[in-house]
Amino acid sequence: MRLWQIRPELGDREGGYLLALTHLGHLDPFCSSILLRRPMHWMTRREFFVNRIYGWLLSRAGAFPVNRQGIPVRAVRRAIGYARDGRIVGICPEGGRKLGADAAVRGGRIRKGVCSIAIRAGVPIVPCVMVGTHDLSRVGPWLPFKRARLWVAYGEAIHPPPGPSTREKRERLREQLSETYQRLYREVCDRYGIDDAWTP
Repeated sequence: MRLWQIRPELGDREGGYLLALTHLGHLDPFCSSILLRRPMHWMTRREFFVNRIYGWLLSRAGAFPVNRQGIPVRAVRRAIGYARDGRIVGICPEGGRKLGADAAVRGGRIRKGVCSIAIRAGVPIVPCVMVGTHDLSRVGPWLPFKRARLWVAYGEAIHPPPGPSTREKRERLREQLSETYQRLYREVCDRYGIDDAWTP
């Protein structure tokens, strides 16, 4: 595919951090894992682990299940442990694929779990906006080769406030991440002439 990246070096930083990725298409985590040179551990909806074969493949790829309905204590502890150990933990803070006004790139609500993990683990959040993955599930963009297009923008690391996690700290961090998503999306659209109407 044809790939355009803005500040990719921010995603290749050393040490543990949370890669907070937008979710406009189903292939966002997959594409992100390919683009970054370091291995990643993705927080993945437990529904994807129901199928034994698929669940085994996800586990081999470093993914681990998270229950989005209840309080995902086990998954959160695992994510904190990975991040503290210097690894990359991938999270889609929207909690699933969001479109239109609900998308984080347009100011849609994002969950504060990523903020809580960052504060408790003491690691930064690296925001990442990915545009174009919604079109990659069709055959058309792939044939002939080099027609599929993907735009990726990384933001500066957002460092969590020190001390214990509080509602005020999580909300402040969430607002900062939300503003960064919108700014990165505008940067991608302006730089590459992408019409907002084309993005779902």
